[in-house]
Amino acid sequence: MTETAGYEPPKVWKWDADSGGRFANINRPVAGATHDKELPVGEHPLQLYSLATPNGVKVTILLEELLALGKTGAEYDAYLVNIMEGDQFGSGFVGVNPNSKIPALQDRSTTPPTRVFESGAILVYLAEKFGAFLPTEPAARAECMSWLFWQIGSAPYLGGGFGHFFAYAPLKIEYCIDRFAMESKRQLDVLNLNLAERRFLCGDEYNIADMAVYAWYGNLVLNNAYEAAEFLDVASYTHIVRWATEIESRPAVQRGRRVNTAWGPEEDQMPERHSASDFE
Repeated sequence: MTETAGYEPPKVWKWDADSGGRFANINRPVAGATHDKELPVGEHPLQLYSLATPNGVKVTILLEELLALGKTGAEYDAYLVNIMEGDQFGSGFVGVNPNSKIPALQDRSTTPPTRVFESGAILVYLAEKFGAFLPTEPAARAECMSWLFWQIGSAPYLGGGFGHFFAYAPLKIEYCIDRFAMESKRQLDVLNLNLAERRFLCGDEYNIADMAVYAWYGNLVLNNAYEAAEFLDVASYTHIVRWATEIESRPAVQRGRRVNTAWGPEEDQMPERHSASDFE
């Protein structure tokens, strides 16, 4: 391994310069709103404030799957949150998610409105609310929740670890890339071994665990996330490829992936989308 100059940490770390890299302009070590900005509110009870990242598409995929089942109460208004412009630090968004991360949901069918933040929490909330894509039998529910929480705990190593150092960091550090590539491939092997014996993560039934894991690992093996498909040899995980291909072919998944995709520095407001028919 290539030798690099050592770093001697100070006794007390201080934020006195940005770290470089793609997201340096929005990273900061404090929480709370930086500016006043109210959130738009549409015509449906469910108000989603998000972006089509792997965490964001988990929720829109579930909403589109619920609508495909005829759950009309799952109609929603989706507003794009431009994280590169700092929309997530507006006062309205912080009021829905104090952690300033997408996605965030407000259910205005309750009094007062119910806020839900963190993608896994939103998936469970919606699946329970509409009685779909979450098993009710105790053992099956436990298996679903186990894989869902596996994704929540594992994906930071893939995105914040491997993805950051491989694709976004201002310089390539062999130790960091090796460390997180090893863990990413271990996670892929966990999935591949499980899917060698099952059609979906928990057996024969598709559920929110599949949606959550597909958003990260399916995207990695099918769509060259981080431009790392060759580097990680994702094609060798044949059972993941088979599973992800089946999920990606679902019309609701294709619709969910397209919600809140049009964004960039030129955007000065959060575009909206009101119903499933917008993407037919």
